[in-house]
Amino acid sequence: MTERDATSWSKAKLQEVLVGIVVENEAGRCETSELKRVEGEASCSSRRGKLIFFYEWNIKLGWKGTMKESGAKHKGLIEIPSLSEENEVDDTEVNVSKKKGDGEILKDLMKTAGTAKVREALGDYLKALKTEFTMGMILPTKAFTNQELTVKRKLTENTLQIQASSPVALGVKIPTVALHMTELFDTTVEQLYSIFTVKDLVQKFSKSPAVLEAEKGGKFQMFDGTITGEYIELLINRKIVMKWRCKNWPEEHYATVALSFMPTLGQTELQLDCKGVPICKEENMKFCWQKQHFEEIKCLLQLITLNS
Repeated sequence: MTERDATSWSKAKLQEVLVGIVVENEAGRCETSELKRVEGEASCSSRRGKLIFFYEWNIKLGWKGTMKESGAKHKGLIEIPSLSEENEVDDTEVNVSKKKGDGEILKDLMKTAGTAKVREALGDYLKALKTEFTMGMILPTKAFTNQELTVKRKLTENTLQIQASSPVALGVKIPTVALHMTELFDTTVEQLYSIFTVKDLVQKFSKSPAVLEAEKGGKFQMFDGTITGEYIELLINRKIVMKWRCKNWPEEHYATVALSFMPTLGQTELQLDCKGVPICKEENMKFCWQKQHFEEIKCLLQLITLNS
């Protein structure tokens, strides 16, 4: 099971969708002007191929209105005491109040059209929580793979061909982050470079089958198909640039991984620069490189030293 905290992301999204809502009629115009309070939490977990959401919010908005005929201005509050997964958005309680004085017609406008638009905005938040925020969290199930995606893989000793076709365009912009990591290895630049470009060495440190063509435009597959990609640039013993994706990332989304090999005092410093990592996969990507690459490569280098 994996779980991700959505609280801070949700607060920003609620601010975005709830502030600036406008309703008007022949009597006046009202607008939500300020998010005065947003208390609670939200999270998403992935269990057995399914996403489970938890959210509970207590929200207070300020609104202001103007009477069209007189130009008189009025202010009030909108309170949402409990937005949670236990209730449908259309049933969520929305309480509208106004400061003392005239302007009841504006309050009525906010209680009718305003409440409807607030609930619509809350629906937009929940839709974003379940798509934008969670992009890449869930592994495709067998049923999804069979129904939504046709993937044909033909593996030979030196080539990997992947053809993918999806009947539905995703049309979702994926929020991404960039990573920078450095690691020192007790070996030469030449040997470290070969560990990333020689099939037998890749299979030894990854402890799994690999397919790779270490040339510009060549495809690779590591960790038994968990990682796939393509070599974009290879400067022998200096730099490797790759298109890179993990199996559980959004379909057809690739990051760009650049490995720079720097000799330093009998060791080699490896600099990793990675752009385009789905934001919800940042920690997984760091773990992948630190535990499955750097540490395993160091173990392999120790074995090579012992056997030499």
